[in-house]
Amino acid sequence: MEEKIMSLVKLTRNYPSVFDRFFDTDLLNWQGKGLSQPVASTLPSVNVKTLKDSFEIEVAAPGLKKEDFKIELDNDLLTISSEKKVENETKEDECYTCREFSYQSFSRSFTLPQVANTEKVDAKYENGVLTVSIPKKDEAKAKLSRLISIK
Repeated sequence: MEEKIMSLVKLTRNYPSVFDRFFDTDLLNWQGKGLSQPVASTLPSVNVKTLKDSFEIEVAAPGLKKEDFKIELDNDLLTISSEKKVENETKEDECYTCREFSYQSFSRSFTLPQVANTEKVDAKYENGVLTVSIPKKDEAKAKLSRLISIK
């Protein structure tokens, strides 16, 4: 049986590209202002592993809680997303000129191969890394080699 490796499918881009920001930059500004502005939404790094009995997706997302993630499986499309809003509380008697808040979100989608057992997908979040385990179907697992006796 031929084994397919999971392919990464990029459905949407939640962040501006360098080209998108090109016209927002002052070309005469040699100090680089505008070029180092933080992007409101970043795409976390992902590792995709093909193991003997399963596939693993590792998403580097430090600073989040497991409640911040949403993992959805629609047929063979696995989507991992997160949305987090942080707003600094200010008291009524405080007078401020600037009030900062942040909003972070991302979405990554993966097309699972036919050999993936979509009924037994499992996830855990430890030390800033979300790990999604997708076991292979029994017929797709590597079989142990054995000697065949000749009669």
